[in-house]
Amino acid sequence: MTAPPIAASGAAPRRPIRELSDELISQIAAGEVVERPASVVRELLDNALDAGATEVVLRLASGGVRSIVLEDDGAGIPAAELSLALRRHATSKIASLEELENVATMGFRGEALSAIAAIADVSITSRAIDAPHAQRIDARTGELSPAARSVGTSVEVRELFFSTPARRKFLKTDATEFAHCLEAVRRQALARPDIGFAVWHDGKLAAHWKHARLDQRVRDVLGDEFVDASRPLDATYGGVRLEGRVGLPDASRTRTDQQYVYVNGRFVRDKLIAHGARAAFEDVLHGARQPTYLLFIDIAPDRVDVNVHPTKIEVRFRDARELHQAVRHAVQDALALPRPAQATEHGPFEPTAPAIWSPMPMTQGGLGLGARVGVQERRFEWPSQPAPADPTAAADAAGPRVGTPRVPDADETWPLGRALAQLGGIYILAENTRGLVIVDMHAAHERVVYERLKAGLAGAARIESQPLLIAAPFAATPTEIATAEEHAETLAILGIELTPLAPTVLALRSHPAALAGGNGVALARAVLAELAQFEASQAVERAQHEILSTMACHGAVRANRRLTLEEMNALLRDMERTERADQCNHGRPTWRQLTLHELDTLFLRGR
Repeated sequence: MTAPPIAASGAAPRRPIRELSDELISQIAAGEVVERPASVVRELLDNALDAGATEVVLRLASGGVRSIVLEDDGAGIPAAELSLALRRHATSKIASLEELENVATMGFRGEALSAIAAIADVSITSRAIDAPHAQRIDARTGELSPAARSVGTSVEVRELFFSTPARRKFLKTDATEFAHCLEAVRRQALARPDIGFAVWHDGKLAAHWKHARLDQRVRDVLGDEFVDASRPLDATYGGVRLEGRVGLPDASRTRTDQQYVYVNGRFVRDKLIAHGARAAFEDVLHGARQPTYLLFIDIAPDRVDVNVHPTKIEVRFRDARELHQAVRHAVQDALALPRPAQATEHGPFEPTAPAIWSPMPMTQGGLGLGARVGVQERRFEWPSQPAPADPTAAADAAGPRVGTPRVPDADETWPLGRALAQLGGIYILAENTRGLVIVDMHAAHERVVYERLKAGLAGAARIESQPLLIAAPFAATPTEIATAEEHAETLAILGIELTPLAPTVLALRSHPAALAGGNGVALARAVLAELAQFEASQAVERAQHEILSTMACHGAVRANRRLTLEEMNALLRDMERTERADQCNHGRPTWRQLTLHELDTLFLRGR
């Protein structure tokens, strides 16, 4: 066999332009729609749901590579339309551009069955409501034959990628492919608790979810652990309706495998939504930990474009900013309620405005920002602390004082209980109606101070800046330099001054005074990255929170500081009134509950 001739220039000879065959076109389309068996499962599930199914059964062999059979009890397909169902771009779900722009069904492209049939053996058995019996069609031959089944449709897909063996080599083990198929069903099961789902693998029942209320379906699919470590979310912002559950920060994971987002009932992966949700966790989640959440977002169909990706897993929003803000605020509000609201056995606990408990004087040696932003003075005065140098000025800056909190009586019920003792100079031990409460006093006070500083800074013009004696140059990308020039005023609000020294060098000339010992260059680069990707107001807020977090950490009560019972109770009461009091600014928990039952178990009581 001789090699094809090579042109004098070394390039391959020009080929004439020609139309591709229908078979090759279908195989190319299949490459966009079908990546693995789970892709087939997802497309078949969409069709079953659109057909009005109430029961769906999925049968897999060898992870779906050998065989995929999906059975539903939906409306079925009339015999005259079975051959059309297998043709490219044939669908009953849209008929005009207006309907495409207001899609309310799971499927609408009309190419899934055709694409699957191009790379596998496919047969469809279906019986419409008014048909005397079912009809079966073979996708290869187009032959129709009578069949027996009740109203509904069965789609059988055998030997996936048999006609494209190179694609089959990229599949993983049967166990891995089955796991992806099962996850595809789980995603639909979460969104449709009104439908029963059963999954069989190699003749064994692998999962079965019966009809249930949404809360029970979430517990059945995601488990008790997810539900118990999460809070309900229910909010409306403008034209965006959000429901679901948000995991507590200490239930975070190393992966994003428990982040479920649905837009008008469709499971999606969207960077905008993910960023909005992650931003809500920014001051309660540390490092690369990933939050967990289940979000159902309802929005007018004409405000979201679902026709941007062949697999329909990506969408585009007309007003991305509105949606980002809606997600962020909804998740923040769900996290803001202190955990005692759930822990107490005496009904929900309604938090009041954030309280203040600061053992450190608001002077330059402590939280020097206090007087500048006009936050309230501490509500509990340490008996051993000296008075400020200028009590009159301090009182004027701080506003009215609040009375000293009293120690609760024995018959009173507090969510975090009554302080009993201090352990190791680090922990506060308290008793509530459920048992023993253990509080990390530094982490807890850090959150209280941090939330106070955030509230105070909300009305301030800018963060105080500290000029550097020697400018700190650093290598910068063209994007960073352009962002620094465009957002110079925004950077000034944050106490950051940057000037270009060369086409690839920026110089840091001032940074926030509160970060005198911090890495100003790292902070500046982080802010530039935020400004380049998101709007200025979001970048400003995130940078402010980072600065205040550092200040709160330095201003919080330190370990080995001996506290009186009155001081301990004051901190417990302020925790109950402070938003997000369950975690410190670095994502660590501030308190834990040991119930009487758990204590009895430890000591083998009742055995």
